Amino acid sequence: MELNQKLVNKYILEGQFGLEKESLRVSEDGFLSHIAHPFFDIPQIDRDFCENQIEIITGVHDSVEGVYEELTELHNTAVKRLYHLKSGKEYVWNFSNPPYVKNEGDIPVAKFSGKLKGKEIYRKYLSKKYGKKKMLYSGIHFNFSFSEDYLQTAFENSTLRDFTEFKNQLYLNLAQKVVRHGWLIVYLTAASPLMDGSFIDYERLGEDVLSPYASGRCSEIGYWNDFVPILKYDNLGTYIDSIQEYVDLKQIRSASELYYPVRLKPKGENTLENLRETEVNHIELRNIDLNPLSDIGLKKEDVAFLHLLLVYLNLLENKKFEDFEQVMAIKNIKNAAKFNDDMITIETKWNESQKIKTLTLQILNDMEAVFQKIDGEKTKDILAYQKNKVLNRRERYAAKIMHTFEGGYVKQGLRMAEEYAKKQG
Repeated sequence: MELNQKLVNKYILEGQFGLEKESLRVSEDGFLSHIAHPFFDIPQIDRDFCENQIEIITGVHDSVEGVYEELTELHNTAVKRLYHLKSGKEYVWNFSNPPYVKNEGDIPVAKFSGKLKGKEIYRKYLSKKYGKKKMLYSGIHFNFSFSEDYLQTAFENSTLRDFTEFKNQLYLNLAQKVVRHGWLIVYLTAASPLMDGSFIDYERLGEDVLSPYASGRCSEIGYWNDFVPILKYDNLGTYIDSIQEYVDLKQIRSASELYYPVRLKPKGENTLENLRETEVNHIELRNIDLNPLSDIGLKKEDVAFLHLLLVYLNLLENKKFEDFEQVMAIKNIKNAAKFNDDMITIETKWNESQKIKTLTLQILNDMEAVFQKIDGEKTKDILAYQKNKVLNRRERYAAKIMHTFEGGYVKQGLRMAEEYAKKQG
């Protein structure tokens, strides 16, 4: 895709943003809530896997500031509602790893009725296949689409004659680049080095555990299928067919069971059928931890960075995503989730690798050079914030959290949640 610099500068940073945040509801003593979901009158706050896991879903915004502001408002609404429950105070748990877990009965599958009963049946299927505890992992999903002005301008400067085909291929190319670089997202946002012992063994309840992972949910013990998906990115049809094949082989029940770092989504109902009949509407990034260093579980600086990363990756040269590279990419993501970054290497080619800190700085420096040409100094601070995590060991979220919460993971987490709830009134 060849674009002159003037057109890039005019439209490339425009887009639409959406955020989804999963969080567990916990009681004052640090255990998972056992009351029914109390937010049926607020459609933006729904349940995820279990009855005590809420999912906050923002609307679509045309700026990072706008989507972050709505997420903050919805989070604060949840905090206030839970703090004043008649059945007893509860809190929004701002960690990807859960608090105390007594047993399997502590994790009630979300209940649905009527036309939505299939959602409950599907969750029961997942609990049997993957185990309930793994479904307690919580995180952030970042949704993004380029502006129509940018897409139209890019199309007019391309060799394709059909706009829909061009748009689909742009997102397909972007998706494979995001998978290749998924390790970078995990490395810079991993924020779950601590867990309660009950997450490993119910008998160890109340024991603080420093895991070998900066992000458990993105690591080898995290949220993955029992196979590495190999997807076909040649066109939207082959991409959909490659996912459908896993359904036909009964390796997964539906596309929503494909635990992959990226999803391409249509407008409206998120099904392969709808995607095939319409077009790609936006891309979703799924490998972002909740960050307890933020009152709402997410730093605005990271949302801004994810936006820049997608813009940057979109401008990189398009390459075929070979099968072995797809396997290598998932391996890199799991490696990036480890705590000791001095020991992490990222495979860049067959039998070639680089230290993760070295490669991260190379990419951030290249991003600085690219955005210097696009918007001058405006995005420099966003990239400097990420670079500081690499250059200063104690600025990496996992390291900060280890020192902040060590010696009282659940107790200190509850204390911070209560302090914040009181401020909300």
